[in-house]
Amino acid sequence: MWSPGEDLTIPFAAWVNSFVRDWLVPNFRPTFRSMQWPVTQVLNGLSAFLNATPMIVFTLALALIAWRVAGRGVALFTLLALSFIDMIGLWSETMTTLAMVVTAVFFCVVLGVPLGVAAARSNLFRAILRPILDIMQTIPSFVYLVPIVMLFGVGVVPGIIATIIFALPPIIRLTDLGIRNVREDLTEAAIAFGATSWQMLIEVQFPLAMRTVMAGLNQTLMLALSMVVIAALIGAGGLGLTVFTGLGRLDVGNATAGGVGIVLLAIILDRISQAMGEAQGQRGPSLLDTLKSVFSLRSQGEAAKTERAG
Repeated sequence: MWSPGEDLTIPFAAWVNSFVRDWLVPNFRPTFRSMQWPVTQVLNGLSAFLNATPMIVFTLALALIAWRVAGRGVALFTLLALSFIDMIGLWSETMTTLAMVVTAVFFCVVLGVPLGVAAARSNLFRAILRPILDIMQTIPSFVYLVPIVMLFGVGVVPGIIATIIFALPPIIRLTDLGIRNVREDLTEAAIAFGATSWQMLIEVQFPLAMRTVMAGLNQTLMLALSMVVIAALIGAGGLGLTVFTGLGRLDVGNATAGGVGIVLLAIILDRISQAMGEAQGQRGPSLLDTLKSVFSLRSQGEAAKTERAG
């Protein structure tokens, strides 16, 4: 039976190789490598701080945060989990992994929140951004590693850059969703009372969308933790390297220990971030509070008009 592929063959792989190896890497690799500097600075600072903090101090501090945010159960689990990680000899690797995850999430927030706000305010920008986010979320995570290695080299920082790209879509999508779901009558009232675009975003839209944004932050955090493990394949350290080394040597004990450490760290971060999102939603502004903000914007606008008239 005749098949279209017999007469029509598209050399897609050759086109991609030519684009990346023959044009992108020779012309832009120095530019991409220079982009590592801010990531390196944040990572080095966090890693030095976390590894220099005594285990008992960090454990008690994180357990206290968990108790204040998520309750006694999560605090007790945090205390026991971190103590167990230390007793199996993976404390340093856990702190390195935590520094990598926090660094990746920090840059995801710095990039993702403004992009989400821009997408919420422009349907055209959202239409352009959506297929890009679809590609970022559906491409297998291992595929990121090949161009990352070619453009940035190997090591911890290229692994974090791959993590940022992989974990970025949820914070963008949910920031966009949260702002779009703010009631139109509130935004219309803010505009009618003379609020500027910036005032409406900061005092009306963003506070009401905060719970959704925090849900996006939680998802970004979990994706970052999963990708940091995979990034061990290109030289990133931490618990992912422990798992990868155990896999390569068929050392089931070390691989299992690294996996358990990752699971415990993921549960701690997930419970704390989820509790922060729920608390933010409960403390979020009520309709009355929002209307008060809108009326305060009106009074500010009227005062500004009076000053200009004077």
